[in-house]
Amino acid sequence: MVELAVKVGGLSLANPVMPASGTFAEGLAQVFDFNRLGAFVIKTVTRELRLGNPTPRVAETPGGMLNSIGIPSKGVPPFFDDTLPFYRQFTPPLIVSISAPTAEGFASLAAELSVAGVAAIEANISCPNLEADGRAFAMTAEMTATVVKRLRRSTKLPLWAKLTPNTGDIAEVARAAEANGADAVVVANTLLGMAIDTASFRPRLGSVTGGLSGPAIKPVILRQVHQCARAVKLDIIGCGGISRAEDAVEYLLAGARAVQVGTATFLHPTALIEVIEGLKRFCVQRRIARIGDLTGALHREGADETDVEWAEAGQ
Repeated sequence: MVELAVKVGGLSLANPVMPASGTFAEGLAQVFDFNRLGAFVIKTVTRELRLGNPTPRVAETPGGMLNSIGIPSKGVPPFFDDTLPFYRQFTPPLIVSISAPTAEGFASLAAELSVAGVAAIEANISCPNLEADGRAFAMTAEMTATVVKRLRRSTKLPLWAKLTPNTGDIAEVARAAEANGADAVVVANTLLGMAIDTASFRPRLGSVTGGLSGPAIKPVILRQVHQCARAVKLDIIGCGGISRAEDAVEYLLAGARAVQVGTATFLHPTALIEVIEGLKRFCVQRRIARIGDLTGALHREGADETDVEWAEAGQ
């Protein structure tokens, strides 16, 4: 019998698999049993009504997809009226993803949404910061420290900081999140990219650039999880290009305690369940009694010194 239960970011989960924010919706309850998931992570909530970016918003690429959705949101009232009551009928803990254009906006929104039925706050600090010319909060350790400190003061719930991969030193950013009270970091969000239609000479996204997700980004995000795991003691949730159990295993070996599945759900609505079942089979085949034993179990003996090692040493 394999023990799939894990403790991550201040929560106890039945298994380490959950959806990535923005890739999961209530309608999937007609496809599989929601109670089989480790946790729910809902589409990002903003205080204001947001219509999102101009169309087209999605473009397929080799090994993944670009999206420039723009975090459309109905605001706070529909969360209390519709979203929260829906998820209260299920067992897995509810993680509420939030976004705001300022540190104070993050703090006030987290405080308002820290209610019964919400298990943790996932702060999407990979979104633009209007107080820093639109650069994502998580692009620098300084901005990360500012927003996480404000968030920590505003809520007693477990606080997860969702980082951006579009930074020069994600380990330094993770250290700033840890030092200012985050319980976990989600590593990471999409990589900034673009695509051009050679027939029309126009960008394939209405906003020109967008976030690249899917299998193509996994090696990059996996490396960042490994770097963060060596830099901080707080829990890490790996997110990026996971479409099968073996991908999840790689993230766990690199140092993650749990994983989020995103783009794969668009292609295969039952991808989350397939990853859970695959993890169970993997552990049975390898005679691993607890899934938690995989976290950080990467064998590094004999590895040559690399640029990653050099960067981690602070050279």
